[in-house]
Amino acid sequence: MTSASFSVPVDGLHHLSNETRMIATPWSRMVRGTGLGQYPIAYDPDAAARIRQSFALLGEKGVDDNTYSRFSRLLADFVLNIEDPARSPRRSDMEQDLGPILDSVRAEENPYFRLMAGCILMDAFAKLGLDKDLLVNAETDFPAEILAVADTIEADRIKDENAGRHGQYEKLSAYSAVFLAIGQLGLKERLVTGARNYIREALDLLEEIPSPFFRGRGGAVLLSVISLLGYGRFIFGEGRDYIKEVFDHLDRADELNSPPAFPQPMSESFPKIYPLLTMLNAIAMSGRPEEYLAYGRDRLAEAKELLGRITPVERTHMGLYYIIALHNLGRLDDQVPDLGALVEDTVGQWVHIDPGANYFLNGIAYPYVIQTAMLTGRMDLISGKTLERLVDGLPDLNRTDDDRINRPYPFAYTLNALAEIGSSHLLFEPRDAYGGATPIAWIIDQLSEGGRDEHRLYMLNHALVSYALRMRGAGSEETPLFKDFHFRHLRGEDDSTRD
Repeated sequence: MTSASFSVPVDGLHHLSNETRMIATPWSRMVRGTGLGQYPIAYDPDAAARIRQSFALLGEKGVDDNTYSRFSRLLADFVLNIEDPARSPRRSDMEQDLGPILDSVRAEENPYFRLMAGCILMDAFAKLGLDKDLLVNAETDFPAEILAVADTIEADRIKDENAGRHGQYEKLSAYSAVFLAIGQLGLKERLVTGARNYIREALDLLEEIPSPFFRGRGGAVLLSVISLLGYGRFIFGEGRDYIKEVFDHLDRADELNSPPAFPQPMSESFPKIYPLLTMLNAIAMSGRPEEYLAYGRDRLAEAKELLGRITPVERTHMGLYYIIALHNLGRLDDQVPDLGALVEDTVGQWVHIDPGANYFLNGIAYPYVIQTAMLTGRMDLISGKTLERLVDGLPDLNRTDDDRINRPYPFAYTLNALAEIGSSHLLFEPRDAYGGATPIAWIIDQLSEGGRDEHRLYMLNHALVSYALRMRGAGSEETPLFKDFHFRHLRGEDDSTRD
C-alpha cells in the first residue's frame, strides 16, 4: 500500500471546514461525542454494511442491553436509511423510526450519557438537514428536555484515574455539548432569553473546576462554543474576562500542585501544554488574539517551549493541536517556518512507537499521526506498514487488565482514523495477528459479557455513528452555524492556502 492508495476527504489545511478547525482532534469526537460526522463522503454500501455488522456483533455479545449502545445502533441505522440513495424514507417513516431512538435516549440512567446521546441526535438532525419539527412540536420539546438534563449532573461523578479531581468538569462539558447541539438546530436564543441565562451559568462553573488541566481543557471547549454561537460578550463584556481568568488559573499550576493522573506516566510539561493549546484555539475562536496572546506572558512562545519539552510520543498527540491552533490564529507561518519538518518529525515517530505497549500513550498515537498527516496534506508519510503495525498491535493490549479493559479506547480511535483515509476494510478482513479472525470480530469477542467491564466501550459507538453520519454526500455543506462563522486573525490574511 502506498499513499496513492488512500482516499482522503481533505488534503491540506486549506480544505478544512470551520467545524474541523474548531474540533479537529479525536478527543472531543470520540470521548465527548461532539463534532461527529466530519468529512462528508458519498454513501458507501460496503461501509454501511461494516457499520451494521459491527453493531450486530456487539448485539451478539449482549451489548445491546446497554441503553447507550442500543441508542447508537438505532441512530446509525436511522442515519444510514436516510442516506441510502436506494431508499426514500417518508416523514411518516422517519417519525416511526425516531420513536425508539427517543425512547432509548430517555431510558439512559446516567444523566451525562443521556445528555450526550440527545446532543448527538440533534447534531445529526442538523447535518442531515432534517426538519427540526420532528423534535420540537406540540407533543414534545426534545432540546428543552436535554438542556434540563444538565441540571441533574453532579460534581465529581466521573469514575476514572482522576476521580475526585474534576469538580464541575462534567457539567461544564455537558453545557458545551448541549449549547452546540441547540445552536446547530438554530435555537441558540433559548440559551439567553427567558428566566435563565445558561451561558452565564456555564461560565460561572469554571471556578468550580479546581484542576488547572481540566479547567483549561474543558473551559476552552465551552469558550469556543460560546464564541461560535456569537455570544462572546458574555465571555469578556460584562466586567469579567473568563479567558484571562482561565489563563490566570493555568499560571498557578505549579503553586496548586494538582496535576492530573494519566493511564501511563507523562512528562511534567504534558499537562501544561494540553490545556494551553486548547485555549489557543479558544482565542482564535474569540476573534481577539491581540487581547490574549500576550496576556501574562507570550503564549505562543510558551507553547513552543513546552512542545520542545514533551517527549516524542507525547508530541504525536499534541502536534495536531499545535498546528491547528496556530493555523486558526493565522500564526503558522511565523511560528513554524518549516511546517514540513515539524510534520515529518511528528508523523515519523510511528516507526519508534509500539501501538500495543499500552492503550493510551502509545495506543492512540498512531491515529493522531494519521490524522496529522491527512490534515496537513502529507499522506506520503503514511504507508501500508504504518497501518499494519497499528492494526496488528491491538491484540497486544492484553498485557495488563487495565489495557485489556480499555482496549475499546484505542480501537475507536483506530476505526475513526482508518475510516477517514478509506482504510477501514483492514479491520473487517481476516488477519494472522488475530488467528485468522477479523479484527472487529476478535475485539468484540474479547469483551466481557455485555461489555459491562469496558467502561469506555461507548467510544466505539461514537466511531460507528460518526462513520455513518459522514455518508451524507460528498461536498455536503456545513450547517449554517459553522458556515456563517469567520476566523479573524491577528494580522493580514490567514495562511490557509498553505499545506
